[in-house]
Amino acid sequence: MTAIAPHPMADPDHSAALEAGRLLFAGECQFIMGVAAIDGLPPMGLPEVAFAGRSNVGKSSLINALTGRNALARVSITPGRTQQLNFFVLADRLMLVDMPGHGYAAAAKHEIAAWAALIDAYLKGRATLTRVCLLVDARHGLKDSDEALMKRLDKAAVTYQAVLTKADKLTADALAARHDAVDQALRRHPAAHPELIATSAVSGAGIPALRAALAALAAPA
Repeated sequence: MTAIAPHPMADPDHSAALEAGRLLFAGECQFIMGVAAIDGLPPMGLPEVAFAGRSNVGKSSLINALTGRNALARVSITPGRTQQLNFFVLADRLMLVDMPGHGYAAAAKHEIAAWAALIDAYLKGRATLTRVCLLVDARHGLKDSDEALMKRLDKAAVTYQAVLTKADKLTADALAARHDAVDQALRRHPAAHPELIATSAVSGAGIPALRAALAALAAPA
């Protein structure tokens, strides 16, 4: 499903896409609001990219790495810390949305149910939601909670792109095997984007490629 991109020097279009991504994510990025109920969502306008994944998969770290800011999104070692939809506007061209982690939460059952309802309502009713980045810990691969979310996104016809996180924690051979396994699983899902990107917020691997992919979704400058 995922082709190996040619060397940037041999592909002007690839180089231009990487530069467009760099420029977009070098722009100003501001936290707009946190939303805990569907009636509190900001007005629809800019294209939106949401970041979803199991608790402690590294969503906040990835958002910080993409934007080149150390503390834009709060990083916590406590699973389930993000308890609302957090909206960030990037260069007045793209809205980034940090979603609550699924699969674990240090909260009461009624709170978890409320978050799940908020996420479902957002995914089904947000016309400006252009793509969901489904973050998958490269060390563990897809879990049942990931598959459940993928099925919900398939049903809602929301395009999602799988992004492996923490790729620096694996050897090259182990990462390649994980990449192939996730890639094969994505083929069974109609709403899955065909490109799988492996990233590391620590080493920066894959960050330029993901920036380029998301820049293609942004509003014109």
